Amino acid sequence: MGAFTSGGADLAVIGAAGKTGAAVVAALEKKASVRRVVHTARRADDRAVDLETGAGLREALSGCRGVYFIAPNVHPDEPALLRRVLAAATEGGVDHVVYHSVAWPYTPDMPHHLDKARCEDELHRYGGVRWTVLQPCAYAENFAAVLDGSVNTLAVPYDPDAVFSFVGLADVAEAAARVLIEGADIHHGATYELGGPEELSVRQLCRRAPGSVVVGQVPVADWMDRHGGDLTVDARARLAAMFDFYDRHGFVAGSTQLRALLGRRPVGVTDLVGAM
Repeated sequence: MGAFTSGGADLAVIGAAGKTGAAVVAALEKKASVRRVVHTARRADDRAVDLETGAGLREALSGCRGVYFIAPNVHPDEPALLRRVLAAATEGGVDHVVYHSVAWPYTPDMPHHLDKARCEDELHRYGGVRWTVLQPCAYAENFAAVLDGSVNTLAVPYDPDAVFSFVGLADVAEAAARVLIEGADIHHGATYELGGPEELSVRQLCRRAPGSVVVGQVPVADWMDRHGGDLTVDARARLAAMFDFYDRHGFVAGSTQLRALLGRRPVGVTDLVGAM
């Protein structure tokens, strides 16, 4: 694909305050006018909405050409959120909704993945707007402290030798920006799997760190005690199911479609060492 340019109308990012949303905003701002749609406004240009009721969504999206939607992590009813977004987008005259899904969405052993499969089905059956689906793999940035050399131990709640296709967050954001800016005339009906350029385990990732890192596996309950204190019971159950799946199967995805969207080789884990 060649160079891409803005179509001249606003593009909205729902979930702009989160890690992924902020990265997409940053990628878009280089080429387009962006509306930051958030749950709680922290900046003067934020447009606050309530995804649980839909309040403020139509006004936030009205007049936008395209919308990027990423739901809160492990939400208990993501399809309901998407339905509200689709309704507001239709009422606001939006032409194109880009939905942030996940690689391997139809995985019944991972309930929050399965909810994303249900969301994709909602899009397939919805006639009000045109759509595109992005399916990223696990982010390499989840191990930023390892890759920047700031930790020398790591404990994960699954087999550290399970294999992943870690993808760079900035690459996912750049791909999302391209899809949004080029719009539905090019990308309607497409589903893009976004994996990193290689398959490697967490143990192998740690070996590429700038210093020596000791990696081990801890019980899921112990991990939850350390990191899941603010999570709901439902969110903890969803994450526990995901860790169990990772333990048994890993999580890999292809990089061919990401390479095509970027027009270059996706960034690998080694490229990120020391760069965070």
